[in-house]
Amino acid sequence: MQELKPIKEGKVREIYDNGDSLIMVATDRISCFDVILNNIVDKKGTVLTQMSKFWFEMTEDILPNHMISVDVNDMPEFFRQEKFDGNSMMCKKLEMLPVECIVRGYITGSGWASYKENGTVCGIKLPEGLKESDKLPEPIYTPSTKAEIGDHDENISFEQSVEYLEKRFPGKGLEYATKLRDYTIALYKKCAEYALTKGIIIADTKFEFGLDENGNIVIGDEMLTPDSSRFWPAEGYEPGHGQPSFDKQFARDWLKANKHDWTLPQEIVDKTIAKYLQGYELLTGKPLC
Repeated sequence: MQELKPIKEGKVREIYDNGDSLIMVATDRISCFDVILNNIVDKKGTVLTQMSKFWFEMTEDILPNHMISVDVNDMPEFFRQEKFDGNSMMCKKLEMLPVECIVRGYITGSGWASYKENGTVCGIKLPEGLKESDKLPEPIYTPSTKAEIGDHDENISFEQSVEYLEKRFPGKGLEYATKLRDYTIALYKKCAEYALTKGIIIADTKFEFGLDENGNIVIGDEMLTPDSSRFWPAEGYEPGHGQPSFDKQFARDWLKANKHDWTLPQEIVDKTIAKYLQGYELLTGKPLC
């Protein structure tokens, strides 16, 4: 069996070249505040891959995605090992667009901090009198740059995203920026409405898009996972304070509250994966195999 090496490693994912496709492996690493922690969270990579698969299939009516298969039997022999089963996705090759597409349906996190300071989120003026965790009148689109590992993403306005894309794709900046915004809002609305029927509030999330071989915009990377989103239980939802969550906010909160060396106690690791699994089972209606 030929040993393969990833061509790119992100904070959580490893990407392998497979000729006319890529194989994206979601590892059990966990990152918070753009830092890879020293812990391994068992089954986390499988949750990310299988949840992305679930959402990709649900949203094919809005736009195509990059997924080809999550069955390792469709992949080279190297991936037919237990460590790759369930957490690997064979994908179309895309030219990724250099903007992270963030959508916020509720006011929380850095958005809440900004709103308290000046009544805006990423430069967007919001109604007066909002409380922490309030649902916004309409979801807002707040794009950002894509940072390298160790750096931080930078929030940009829609107008800046046009300029940013225009530099990379002359003559296409406005077209691409508009499509990214509209796709982001449409995807969020459909999925947030579905999630609410399963007892989960999707407070915010981020998407990444790329161009396929025909120049069409396609959604890539991951989709609506606990790593890229804030999931809250609908039961007990009450604006005016922070909410419990089904995502890594649990780990972020511990790191903020404790002196640390980017290492979580095992108890926090166990509770974090329990949150991921609970969210997956509520959304999909089935346990993770």
